[in-house]
Amino acid sequence: MIRRRVLARQLRAMREEAGLTLEQAAPKLDFSVSKLSRIENAQVIIDVHWVKSMLDVYDVGGDRWTELVELAREARQPGWWRAYGLGKHTWYIGYETEARRVQEFMVAYVPGLMQTADYARALMRAVPVRRTADELENEVAARMYRQHRLSSAEDPLELVAVVDEAALRRPVGGPAVLRAQLGRIIELAALETVTLHVLPATVGAHAALPSGFTILNFGDLGEPDMVYVEHGLGALSLDKDGEVARARLTFERGLAEALDPAESVALVHRLAGS
Repeated sequence: MIRRRVLARQLRAMREEAGLTLEQAAPKLDFSVSKLSRIENAQVIIDVHWVKSMLDVYDVGGDRWTELVELAREARQPGWWRAYGLGKHTWYIGYETEARRVQEFMVAYVPGLMQTADYARALMRAVPVRRTADELENEVAARMYRQHRLSSAEDPLELVAVVDEAALRRPVGGPAVLRAQLGRIIELAALETVTLHVLPATVGAHAALPSGFTILNFGDLGEPDMVYVEHGLGALSLDKDGEVARARLTFERGLAEALDPAESVALVHRLAGS
């Protein structure tokens, strides 16, 4: 998904560098203006042959031509999550797969990238969404697979998590499941890619209390940060500058009020032993 957006942005830049408007470029490509606009706004899956035609019309050659054609091929590759039969409503996984850093401020439950299978299963069962038993297990398996990047040497994902203490006390799945979940958090917090900050209950009201959120950073792909907000009736993404800036400010305030990593792990140890 992100690669499609990167490709679309670069194709638009190539057109503008060629000194062509949408209205001028479209007939040269045998496209309608609306089709070219949809391509440049990443609203359609971009065919490799379209890209080759566009680059030829825009007089782009050499290494740049090769790079963009290869990017077009990569953008068309099906996501790994399709093997789990998760259907079309998986856009967040697509964005996370391309991200280099994830910052999560979680209020009600443990971040998905830190959940055990039993904890995730209990959370999913609590949500009034129709699933067969196989569909639920596929979703759990996909969530577990997402965590592999936290320990990957080839394609690492950095996770910075601010977690409300209340989420660590909520017995999702029962006491035994919660105890195992706390143990898993301790294991993950030892990874170089994971930084855990617990927001202690003594803080009281805080900026993210109404809803947790996730900030995705895409590193060298050059795409702007994106905010993902999950709520009881669904989820939404925010990418306007003001929205992202507000999320960053809220996250920074959470970090300032939270315990440092060593204190956070010590608190999780105490909760696991209680």
